[in-house]
Amino acid sequence: MAKNEEQKAAKRSSEPEQAEVTDKTTVMPPVVLPEEKKPEEDAAAEKTAEQSEDNPDDEGKKDKKDKKKKKQTIYTIKLIPDDDGDTKSIRLPARVLKFGIASVAAGALLFVGAFSYSVYSTFANQSGASEIRELRQVNNIQQEQLLQLSKKANALQDEIDQLTQLENDLRRMSGASPAQDSQDDGSGDGQGAVSGQHDGQGGPYPQAPSFDNVSETLDNVEKSIQKRRESLLALQQELKAQQEEMGLPNGAVSLPGSLVGSSVSVTTPTGWPARGEVSSPYGLRWNGSDFHPGIDIANDMGTPIVATADGTVVTAGWNSGGYGNMVDIDHGNGIMTRYGHAMQVVVSVGQHVRRGQIIAYMGSTGFSTGPHVHYEVRVNGQTVNPISYL
Repeated sequence: MAKNEEQKAAKRSSEPEQAEVTDKTTVMPPVVLPEEKKPEEDAAAEKTAEQSEDNPDDEGKKDKKDKKKKKQTIYTIKLIPDDDGDTKSIRLPARVLKFGIASVAAGALLFVGAFSYSVYSTFANQSGASEIRELRQVNNIQQEQLLQLSKKANALQDEIDQLTQLENDLRRMSGASPAQDSQDDGSGDGQGAVSGQHDGQGGPYPQAPSFDNVSETLDNVEKSIQKRRESLLALQQELKAQQEEMGLPNGAVSLPGSLVGSSVSVTTPTGWPARGEVSSPYGLRWNGSDFHPGIDIANDMGTPIVATADGTVVTAGWNSGGYGNMVDIDHGNGIMTRYGHAMQVVVSVGQHVRRGQIIAYMGSTGFSTGPHVHYEVRVNGQTVNPISYL
């Protein structure tokens, strides 16, 4: 009984307290309830929550990436002057700095490559230039040797001409018959006296001697030496015979050259194109500095020039190569004759001429030192010594 009464008393004592709490609760500000979410938002939220619960690591990685994107490394370069001036700072983002370093590296590589190529090109050019200089030196040496050889060949030819002239004088003085090759040496006159008054020379403009020219000249010198030896031996035998007879013939025998009774074809160059003196022979001349492709026969201005064989005129008039007024005659079979430095040409292209017909008059036109005719004989386009055709 006592226990029940205590419980009742306790209950009665607790009732006022509850009422007091209720009163206090009623005076509190109203609680704002959250707005109701739409079913779609609730579903998305629940899905996101589920994904978060299922993959907590992915969410952490995403947060880290966002932080990295937001965080940008910047480098600061400070410039501090020695005179306690203002310090200057240059702020460069990491990306710009990396791009700058890469650009400098690429530029350095390009510079090294260009420098290496330049050095290689320089050495290659120097090597090529050195080879060219050596080749030029060798060529100059060969040209000098060729010139010296041509001078010696020219000197030998001059000596042979002097021996030939001496032999002819001895034959005339002794009354011996002329040498068989007296017309082949070019030292006598062309159907005229040797007076020494005419010395006109010329031809094409000077041509530097070549290996072929010098070789041909040496061959001619060798042939001339053989002829002179045979001719002198023949003269020796003839003088011995005269001594045995103890007498000399009266008068000198004229040089051969007449075409009377000759069986030579009318289209083969034969005889002299003009009367006069041989002032310049075929071959090297002027101390070996020029190759002369013909012979020069000098005489007075206006001396007639005749064709040495029948043929057709293919050139008649001025030549700019040094021949002056020139006539070319085609005789067929690849043979052609040329007559240069004429004062006047009296034939025309296409005209048919005969041996001995006047085609021009001697002059000093073109590359010439005085009145003369430059006479050439060409076989298949190549010049040959005209002396053998006189």
